[in-house]
Amino acid sequence: MSEPVISVEGLGVEFYRSRRRRMQLREMLFRGRTGAPRETFWALRDVSFDIMPGEAVGVVGGNGGGKSTLLKMLAGVLLPDEGTVTVRGGVAPLIELTGGFVGELTARDNVYLMGGLHGLPKSTIDERFDEIVDFAGPQVRAGLDTPYRHFSSGMKVRLGFAVVTTLDEPIVLVDEVLAVGDKAFRDKCYDRMEGLLAEGRTLFLVSHSEKDLRRFGDRALYLRSGELVMDGPMGEVLDRYNADLEAG
Repeated sequence: MSEPVISVEGLGVEFYRSRRRRMQLREMLFRGRTGAPRETFWALRDVSFDIMPGEAVGVVGGNGGGKSTLLKMLAGVLLPDEGTVTVRGGVAPLIELTGGFVGELTARDNVYLMGGLHGLPKSTIDERFDEIVDFAGPQVRAGLDTPYRHFSSGMKVRLGFAVVTTLDEPIVLVDEVLAVGDKAFRDKCYDRMEGLLAEGRTLFLVSHSEKDLRRFGDRALYLRSGELVMDGPMGEVLDRYNADLEAG
């Protein structure tokens, strides 16, 4: 039996509640530290699971449950305060609409940057460039030499999804992006994701859409207040989550 492509053991990450990061000049000179409150909370705590190659796993839970934080941990964007995250194989992440793109660079430059960061030589990106842009659509093509920060949310999703799902990485992380865009584009995304699964890729999907979760996931993780409440078949986990919502 093959080993898991993702292994999470006793995972925990702690955040400060205060968003105040910078010290005022007076604090730097006279106190040497910030006066902001230092109260913390655990965004994730004691989370453990394994994911096997080719699995399609959805993550459910309310706002603040830790879903997006977990994706960032798997993508290597955040480091754990407790426990371990082991990812065997490359990851193609599409997180929080941006796909990790740089706002000051043009859309064209971001395509080459993202491909290069994931090990694709320029010649391969050249070969795939038209495919990427065609998938993203005519609006994106018209703005290829525009700074990415000027793109609308919909255009960012179009380009990000087109690039990330064209990479050769065996693990694909998708966070809530299918909720953005028109029906025609969502249908294209659905077809692309089904194609990735047919190739044996591993999919890790965060979505508030029960329809999307049931379509692409056989298994689900239910996170609540940073804790893993349930790990099991998609239908059973969604039933538990919906029952908890009704119970308040």
